[in-house]
Amino acid sequence: MTEASSQVDQSKPSIARVYDYLLGGKDNYEADRVVGDKFKNDLPGSVAIAHANRQNLIRAVREIALAGIDQFIDIGSGLPTADNVHQVAQRHVPDARVVYIDSDPIVLAHGRALLADNPSTRVIQADVRDPRSIREHTETTSLIDFERPVAVIHSAVLHHINDDEGPGSIVRYWQEQVPPGSYFFVSHFRSGDNPETREAEAVLQSTFGRGRWRTDEEIQALFDGLEILEPGIVPSPLWRPGTAVAPAGVGSAEHELTVWERLIVGGLARKP
Repeated sequence: MTEASSQVDQSKPSIARVYDYLLGGKDNYEADRVVGDKFKNDLPGSVAIAHANRQNLIRAVREIALAGIDQFIDIGSGLPTADNVHQVAQRHVPDARVVYIDSDPIVLAHGRALLADNPSTRVIQADVRDPRSIREHTETTSLIDFERPVAVIHSAVLHHINDDEGPGSIVRYWQEQVPPGSYFFVSHFRSGDNPETREAEAVLQSTFGRGRWRTDEEIQALFDGLEILEPGIVPSPLWRPGTAVAPAGVGSAEHELTVWERLIVGGLARKP
């Protein structure tokens, strides 16, 4: 048993580990697989949400790096998998620096082991709902220069923040901390006002007491004060597919998506 495993109540599922299971990872416990199997077996097709989001994140990080940004803060990063933020960013900007944040001690242990030989990365165990503790953490301040543009990543994490916990205020806090020219990527569960949305939300709420599918208007509000870049806030599979930005194809392609693929959206914005 690792030190991290000894800190974990393995009878309780973790959002990060359930997500790892849905992506085909092995860093999860029986309690995580029970929840994951509810999605796999009772809500067939829902696993597409996790995969669509992951691919959206990879494309967004590539675009941010190609824009010349070399500093990233990945909040709610989850367990390491293929094409992590630092791997994608460093393909285009070799000295790109990345701070990963998650509340799960398993993420901390695996992340630090994976990144031990990468001096341009840090892993912090912290709560997304306490952004000040992340901003002021010595690992953050030792790596990130807040006088220069920073990319702030909220990939599939804000929908785990309940309304009374202020997801919008979390994004606004980070807007205040970074200079103009900084980038924000947000992906979020999108309410389809359909049975699939209600059933998936019920599973998360009953398991974790959190998990909020928000409307297009509510997700748009998370970007208040930012300049949203093309093609806007769209279903994740339609966010800059391939290497080209083709807004004209977004509307015509929507009908080809499954109902599940429409339930996760992504958007990239810049602080003016």
